[in-house]
Amino acid sequence: MAKLIQTIYYFLFRLAGFLPRKQKLVMFESFSGKQYSCNPRAIYEYMQKEEPEYELLWSVNPRHTALFEEHGVPYVTRFSVKWLFTMGRAKYWISNSRLPLELPKPAKTIYVQTWHGTPLKKLGVDIDEVHMPGQTTAQYKADFVREAGKWDYLISPNAYSSKIFRSAFGYKGPMIESGYPRNDLLFSPDKGQLIADIRQKLEIPDGKRVVLYAPTWRDNDFHKAGEYKFDLKFDVAEMKARFGDDVVLLVRMHYLVAEQFDFAQYGDFIRDASSYDDIRDLYLVSDMLITDYSSVFFDYANLDRPMIFFTYDLAEYRDTLRGFYFDFEKNAPGPLVETNAQLMEEIATTLKQPAKSNSQFFQQFCEWEDGHAAEKTVKIVFKK
Repeated sequence: MAKLIQTIYYFLFRLAGFLPRKQKLVMFESFSGKQYSCNPRAIYEYMQKEEPEYELLWSVNPRHTALFEEHGVPYVTRFSVKWLFTMGRAKYWISNSRLPLELPKPAKTIYVQTWHGTPLKKLGVDIDEVHMPGQTTAQYKADFVREAGKWDYLISPNAYSSKIFRSAFGYKGPMIESGYPRNDLLFSPDKGQLIADIRQKLEIPDGKRVVLYAPTWRDNDFHKAGEYKFDLKFDVAEMKARFGDDVVLLVRMHYLVAEQFDFAQYGDFIRDASSYDDIRDLYLVSDMLITDYSSVFFDYANLDRPMIFFTYDLAEYRDTLRGFYFDFEKNAPGPLVETNAQLMEEIATTLKQPAKSNSQFFQQFCEWEDGHAAEKTVKIVFKK
C-alpha cells in the first residue's frame, strides 16, 4: 500500500511539473530538509537582503520544523500535498545534497546543486567499492550520475574540486566557481561581535578556549540502512582532567550519524553541538579544530587556526573504505595522530604554541573564498 501511495505521489509531482512555473519562487533544502544550514542558508540570507522580489521557501523534514519556526523561516513540510505543488511549480531549486532519485525535475525548473564540501575521500563514481548497507557499487554509481543529470548548476569551492566533481558526479553542466557561500560569514567585518554572541549562546565562560571535534562518518559502521553510528575513540575523562580548567570541548557529529551521546557526566567541559543550527558558527567560535577525514578542515582553513587530525583508522579508511584524492599524510594542514596519548600531547602542545599557518594549503584550497560567494552565485543563476 505504501509503495502504491508513493507511486501515485510521484506521478502527481510529475503532472505538477507541466504547470506554469512560478517565476519568482525559490525552494531551498539542506541535508534532506533536516537543517537550516550550509550553502543554501547563505544564499537564502543573501537573497533576503538583496533580492526581495523573490519568494523564498524551505523544504523541511516534518521532524525538524521547530528549528525553522524558531528562526522565523518560511517553509513547506517535505512530501506534503502542499509541498508537491509548491516544489513542483517552483522555478528554482537550491539544495546541498541529493534529492530523492524518483523526484522528476520539471523541464523549466533550474536546479542549483551547491554540494557541501571539498572532497578528500573519494566520491560517487570514483569510489572503488561501496560499503553502504542496501546498495551495490554499480547501483550507487548509476544513481549518482542519474541525479547529477538533473543539475543545471554545480557550485565549486576551488579548482581542485571542480576537476573532481566532473568525474565523481559524471557532471557535464555549468560550474559556478565562486567558493562556498557558507564560508562568507568567516570573512564578515562583524566577526568579533558574532563570536561574542555565539559564545554567549553556547554558554562558554569568559577566558576559556574552545576546541571543536568534528569527525566524519564511516560507510561500514551502521545500525541498519540509512542509520549510521559512531564511537568516540579518545578518553573524554582524561581530556577533561588535563584541559578542563582552560578549555570547553564542542562535539559536532556528521549529519548521517544517528547515535545520541550522553555527556552529562562531564559537566560543563563538553557540549554536544551536533544539533546546532550551522557549523559555520562553531568554526568562528573555536580556537582549534580536531577532525579526521571530514571536509570541515578545508572550510576551517579560511580562519588560519590550528588543526589536529585524529586518524586512528587511517590505513583502513584510506585503503579499504574510501581512498583519498591526494596524499593526506603529506599535505594535511596539521599533525596526524593515531592514539589517545598522542592526541592529548598534541592538544597540550598546540594550546601552548599554535602551529604556524599553512599558506600553500590556503592558496590551493581557499583562494576563491573572499566573503562574496553567495553574491557571485546569485548573479549567475538569477540573471536579470
